[in-house]
Amino acid sequence: MSHTNTNRKTFSLTTPLYYVNDLPHIGSAYTTMAADAVARFERLRGKSVLLITGTDEHGQKIQRTAESNGLNPQEHCDKIAAGFEALWQKLNIQYDRFSRTTSFRHAGIVKEFFLRVWDNGDIYLGQQKGWYCVSCEEFKEERELLEGHRCSLHPNKEAEWRDEQNYFFALSNYQNKLEALYQERPDFIQPASRRNEVLSFVERGLQDFSISRVNMNWGFPVPVDPNHTIYVWFDALLGYVTALLDPDSEPTLENALKTGWPINLHLIGKDILRFHAVYWPAMLMSAGLPVPGRVFGHGFLTKDGQKMGKSLGNTLDPVELVNRYGADAIRYYFLKEIEFGKDGDFSESRFVDIVNADLANDLGNLLNRTLKMVQKYCDARVPNVRSEDIPSTNPLKEIGLGLSDRVARSYEALAFSDACRELLTLVRASNKFIDEQAPWSLYKQGQLPAVEQVLYAVLESVRLTAYLLSPIIPSITTDIYQQLGFSLDFNDKTLINDSVTYETHATWGTLPAQQNLGNPKPVFVRLEQA
Repeated sequence: MSHTNTNRKTFSLTTPLYYVNDLPHIGSAYTTMAADAVARFERLRGKSVLLITGTDEHGQKIQRTAESNGLNPQEHCDKIAAGFEALWQKLNIQYDRFSRTTSFRHAGIVKEFFLRVWDNGDIYLGQQKGWYCVSCEEFKEERELLEGHRCSLHPNKEAEWRDEQNYFFALSNYQNKLEALYQERPDFIQPASRRNEVLSFVERGLQDFSISRVNMNWGFPVPVDPNHTIYVWFDALLGYVTALLDPDSEPTLENALKTGWPINLHLIGKDILRFHAVYWPAMLMSAGLPVPGRVFGHGFLTKDGQKMGKSLGNTLDPVELVNRYGADAIRYYFLKEIEFGKDGDFSESRFVDIVNADLANDLGNLLNRTLKMVQKYCDARVPNVRSEDIPSTNPLKEIGLGLSDRVARSYEALAFSDACRELLTLVRASNKFIDEQAPWSLYKQGQLPAVEQVLYAVLESVRLTAYLLSPIIPSITTDIYQQLGFSLDFNDKTLINDSVTYETHATWGTLPAQQNLGNPKPVFVRLEQA
């Protein structure tokens, strides 16, 4: 059976299924905020969106972590999974499915998929010898290790020597097919730097990889040999498929693949690129299923220019950060300030400065002072002006007319910082325009039509900016929209539908003349340096 997600009206995307060895860190929050912004943008455009997130809960590391905390593995997983769900709620992440690899529905999907690959002749029993990093849950080549057989990603952990029988997936059978995939679909792996990493990895020749472990009971048994346990990656990647199942349908591959497959976009950190861009498409090809639309590997985060880690004592607790500053400010900084795909840095003082400058001064203050003038000069209603009354040479109209196309291209390319930059250009132009036109002077001179044109152009520019920024800062933009007299809530998934068409709202000049305005109050309170 062949399924292709050709439906232009649906869009499915995933975050990784986060490993539950510990509570969520800022890196997981970063990927999830980006995924949520994409999902919200596609919903704004009227698509039926499926945003999938969740947790990867099997493996030796989980078993050991649980034991060291005096819990059984399932108790440990439940506790950590709840921590992820709570943080996603705090960050205002509108996920549609939360996939847990310990669910019994997932077990059925993994078994069926395994047998399909088995029947295709791509699984065999072999001997696995080598250095195993439990923290990465993967075998390492000698050349990847530091001295003393320490893992480069976990330099304080020594890899363990393993010599055991495992089932292997014949990845080497897919060398040519993968190279053809990368050739035919140059945008399958993004950004370009990640694509090049994968191409050079694959060119060196693909090795089969082991997909089972012995002497480990925290995981699903191999269907053809219950002495073996299916190994983390083979099981975890299938969590994306399980997530597609309707809650009341029987857990079969066919049911799971009915809607949303292939996934349009896998968003991941670059450390798990190989699993998603090499192993995963090969597994899918073996099972006779279409591969996803694209895999985007983003960069790592540092804090004050330094790598973050428990051993360094400079981790960033996302829960504490949101409690202190609010979700919108955090979402805005990480998506605007870091070019998505490159490594980025978080510095608290820079964060406070940027968010205050952009959201409190430039955007918030612009709306506030304009609304106050409209109260004074226009009876607290949108001036009686239509877009066609404003000449196309008006600097705000000039920027505004092509703005939504430019911003949509940025969102599609996951270039969130570009989208923000485009929108801030209009905001800054609006501030400059008000200062130069000085509506207060025009009013004194009795030039009311001129005053109305200036104020309409500015209000409309703020509205368009808010609409297009709503995927990134949904709560602040809802406040802006409500002060402009709309009853729209960007956090209400059911509202953003045909009654509020993207075509209308994404066009400069749609603010209805004479609409009653709400009370002006600051939409963003300046943050204080901690």
